[in-house]
Formats: sequence, C-alpha cells, structure tokens
Amino acid sequence: MPVTVLLVDDEPLVRAGLRAVLEAQPDIEVVGEAADGAAVIPLVRRLRPDVVAMDVRMPLLDGIEATRAVLRTVAEPPKILVVTTFENDEYVYEALRAGADGFLLKRARPAEIVHAVRLVAEGESLLFPASVRQLAAQYGDEGGNRAARAAMERAQLTEREAEVLRLMARGLSNAEIAARLIVGTETVKSHVSAVLAKLGSRDRTQAVIAAYESGFVAPG
Repeated sequence: MPVTVLLVDDEPLVRAGLRAVLEAQPDIEVVGEAADGAAVIPLVRRLRPDVVAMDVRMPLLDGIEATRAVLRTVAEPPKILVVTTFENDEYVYEALRAGADGFLLKRARPAEIVHAVRLVAEGESLLFPASVRQLAAQYGDEGGNRAARAAMERAQLTEREAEVLRLMARGLSNAEIAARLIVGTETVKSHVSAVLAKLGSRDRTQAVIAAYESGFVAPG
C-alpha cells in the first residue's frame, strides 16, 4: 500500500512542487490539498492520509494550531510533517512540541522530501535529529521545565529504557539501537513502546522532545 499524503500550504506553487516530487514515487500518493490549516480536520477525516505535510505559517490557522486540533479531535491521527522556510524557526519547535512528527525545509532537494515522508510514515527513526537538538537548545526551557521533569520522574524508566531513549534522541533507528545494544530489533521495539507509554508520547519525536524539555537529555 502506498503512503498517502495530504498537502497543506497557502502557496499553490509549493503544493504543486511537493505533489510533483511525491507523485513521481511509486510508493507515495498525494490524496488531497488544502490552502489553510482550517481545512485540515474535515479532509483528514474524509481522506485518512498517512502523512500531512503542513506549512507552519498560514493566514487563518497556522500549522501549530492545526496540529493541535488534529491530534485533539481525530481518533487515529496521521503523522504530521511541518513544512517550513527556516529550520531554526521557533514556530518549528512549537509545532514539534504541539505534536508534529518532524519538519521539512521548503528548499529541500526532491530526494530529501521523499526520504522525510517515508521516514515519518515509518516512525522508526527521528527526522533530522541534529536540527531537533539545535532547536531544543535554542528554544527549550534551559535545564528542563518543572512539568516535564515531573513527568519524566513519574515515568520511572528502567535503566535499559533510559538508554534506549538517549539513543533515540541521538537519532538512531530501531535497527541501529539494536546493533548498539547487541539485542534483537523486536526487543528494541518493545523498549521503545514502553518508553512511549510511560511518557505518554504518541511517537518517538514527542518522547525525544520530552527528554530535552525535562533535562533528561542535554540538547547541546
């Protein structure tokens, strides 16, 4: 089955460019478009895309609020890939904190766009970990905020789960973590699932943001 994508951007040329790049791939299908975040929820409910590629800045409802709305109201929400002009934009970090699964630069090469969509859809690795780390260092609360620290303490991660979370934050995939720890991939998947459940995170991106926000992992 192809990865289905909904494009959300107020610039028609950006949507056309993304559609051309993605539809050139046999395993990706663009199922719809929208010009503003306000149109996202009904389209997501009707089209059931695997991934929403969403501009972070739009006139009526921006990508941050649209991300929050989708995650709050859709029972089985899609992965959300924020599309942005600047990678060090505070809006990008706020979108990740709101629940976005990763971000993509509008100037990215076609191969990078395709890779980002596939990686976010698979959910087994962190997209652009160095950039996420940089954003956390620049815009996250220094030393971790109190609520995030308390949530991390309540999670009571085991030593192995903590080790897996640190490796996730470095951007390692499940297969790479398995090789590093000399365990099977299924064992790593079990540890990742446990980390997500204990932290109340819907995916590894949110778990890594929680690790940075709590000070459990230093973003620098």
